[in-house]
Amino acid sequence: MTAIPPASSPASAGTGPLTPGGRVFVALDMPDVEGARAMAARVAGHVGGVKLGLEFFLAQGPAGIRAAMAGLDLPLFLDLKLHDIPNTVAGAVRSAAALAPRFLTVHAAGGPAMLRAAATAAREEAARLGKPRMRILAVTVLTSLGDEDLAAVGQAAPAAAQVRRLALLARDSGVDGIVCSPAEVAALRPELGPDVALMVPGIRPAWAAANDQKRVMTPRQAVEAGADHLVIGRPITGDADPAAAAARIAAELGA
Repeated sequence: MTAIPPASSPASAGTGPLTPGGRVFVALDMPDVEGARAMAARVAGHVGGVKLGLEFFLAQGPAGIRAAMAGLDLPLFLDLKLHDIPNTVAGAVRSAAALAPRFLTVHAAGGPAMLRAAATAAREEAARLGKPRMRILAVTVLTSLGDEDLAAVGQAAPAAAQVRRLALLARDSGVDGIVCSPAEVAALRPELGPDVALMVPGIRPAWAAANDQKRVMTPRQAVEAGADHLVIGRPITGDADPAAAAARIAAELGA
């Protein structure tokens, strides 16, 4: 196998090219500050950052985010999947900016006005605070959903078609990137171009179980298809040695 070249995209603006391990954001799917902080400290140096989502945020709030991340010098992916009227989402983006996340998610299904409001709020708040601008990522179709799940909620098109539709909408609405499953990366990368960041969950090394995600791929397969960043949770956090698991993934990406 040939080595995967380091990537440089808007997703990594200000950080330089991405190293193999630097592509990985570890999903800390836990509700307690101590556990999240301990896990983040264990994998620091092997990954590009950590992801904190709704479970943690609803349990601990902004103060918990600050406590978990304090002094770790790790980029934060704040995965809140905002979906509301444009004014409310813009206000939430401005509030989130105080936590200085590298990435923040909104739902692409919120529509173009909501997406534009989120992107504008991120730019304006960064300028007001004098901080680096968070990158807004639009979630397309959750990796837990298959075609039959979409049909059950009235979406007749298959998942791949819905992802494409929402990805193009997100790009045209001015956000920085999208969240999609690895199954859609290869088709989306040439259509979206190099300036749209692809954050990809549903990543499972060959030696890990798929669990509750249906559209999965190995880390190397996803990067070779065109992914910028990979979200990996249980294969790292559920391992007896999370740091070794993270290092193993980085080695596989750099091989």
